[in-house]
Amino acid sequence: RTISSIVSTHHHRKSLPRLISHHVRNTIPFLHNNSLSHSQPSTYLFYSTMSTTEKHYDVVVIGAGAGAKISTPSSKLGFKVALCEMDRLGGTCLNRGCIPSKMLIHPADVASTILDAKVFEIDAQINSVNWKKLVTEVAKEIDEESFSINPNIEKNPNIDWYREPAKFIGERKLQCGDQVFTGDRVFIAAGARPTIPPIPGLKDTPYMTSTEALRCYEQPKDLIVVGGGYIACELAHFYAALGTKVHMFVRSIFLRHEDSEVREEFTRLFKKHPNMEFYEGSKIESINHEKNQFVLKYKEEGSAESQTLRTEQCLISTGVTPNSDTLDLDKTGVKTKKGGFIEVDDHLKTTCKNVWAFGDIAGNYLFRHSANFEGEYLLETVIRADESEGPYPIDYTGMPHAVFSYPQVAGVGDTEDELKKKGIEYVKGVNKYQWSAMGMALKSQITGGLAKLLICKKTRKILGFHAVGDQASILVHEVIPLMRLNGKLDDILYMVHIHPALSEIVRNAARRARNALVEEGVKIPLKLQLK
Repeated sequence: RTISSIVSTHHHRKSLPRLISHHVRNTIPFLHNNSLSHSQPSTYLFYSTMSTTEKHYDVVVIGAGAGAKISTPSSKLGFKVALCEMDRLGGTCLNRGCIPSKMLIHPADVASTILDAKVFEIDAQINSVNWKKLVTEVAKEIDEESFSINPNIEKNPNIDWYREPAKFIGERKLQCGDQVFTGDRVFIAAGARPTIPPIPGLKDTPYMTSTEALRCYEQPKDLIVVGGGYIACELAHFYAALGTKVHMFVRSIFLRHEDSEVREEFTRLFKKHPNMEFYEGSKIESINHEKNQFVLKYKEEGSAESQTLRTEQCLISTGVTPNSDTLDLDKTGVKTKKGGFIEVDDHLKTTCKNVWAFGDIAGNYLFRHSANFEGEYLLETVIRADESEGPYPIDYTGMPHAVFSYPQVAGVGDTEDELKKKGIEYVKGVNKYQWSAMGMALKSQITGGLAKLLICKKTRKILGFHAVGDQASILVHEVIPLMRLNGKLDDILYMVHIHPALSEIVRNAARRARNALVEEGVKIPLKLQLK
């Protein structure tokens, strides 16, 4: 219609290309820097077929993982929503992270339990593992779950789903493919991807990241794992427990961010795995792929001599890189910080007005439950601001985590190392699993495990809880709500624990923390002394 109006009001056909060029430049700003040569009529034909009308939305969401915490509820409130997601709906967690990994790790836990049966005087063995069927069934269930989300989005009259890569071309202005649109409020939840270290030769090999490792349909006889974080430990456990020989290269220490006492116990127990070999502190010189094998050259710590390792597969698990570098954030004034994570304040606001970021791409925490928590916070304080008690800063008190390896690790709050750095006076109560009735039943004197409670010396407030051992990811939930509610040591000790449930380990750690207070001369109520 615009082109027709130009033609009808200007009869000099020779001036038509110049008029169209001028109109396109002024109505589609993102094309302003493109060269519009008047000697190329085909250029005008191309641009003349493009719509000069930009769509505008109340809400734009980049990412359909935790981003769903904003997009779907906003649409139900009547807002027009643009959802930018070029991959499957459900995000990393559903498609290539938390959920499929745990569906594979549980069979590995079962296998490990069978292998450990000898400590209970049970002679048991694993005759075979139908690896291909296991991985295929998990992948099929994940695909069905992911694809089941599509109709809900496609039929939603208030959501437009853009399946091309999203890039900013102006302030709160985006382009997905050939579609350009703007939004009143933009939420960036575009996640992160596996980091690939610059190891010589690696980029030219068919290595796996966690994504491919969860859909490896042929079980490798042996496997190199590069990394010592939680993803590396979980996947190494999965492969090794089901029969693959795992060679694990850890640059320095396992689970770097865990409490040091918990990390030491984890390392001691993890190294007992019968199908693993560990290369701590070894320097990897190169990784190549020759004759259907990975060839890794390395030097052991303190050695000048290179050694060679050959395996069928190689898994790289050395952290994540935020997807901020794919969005052209400079076009909208959004700044990033060290590591590429988007800079946000304590309201999750970016440096651009009416643009927020959350989840892995913001990097406050790298968990799906933390991303969901952040999305719910933004839904309340931004989308439903007129009904909210806000604005108020996001409160991460009691944000927990867990590592689903063998053994499990879990924690909430500060570690002892962090309390020392902060100069906070504290006492601790450490209870080994074997110092409890259920721990005795679990033969924990052999299988290990401990729980650690950190208490403020002055106020008896709970500062942190960390555990390694059987069901650690469940034990931590006794402490999470107490920390969220600013609970104290008293609250754990006044609670009646089922005897002889595993949770008595938490109570026993609390008793030891109380005893530590008494030993340091801190006056406590008689009632607390008697618990």
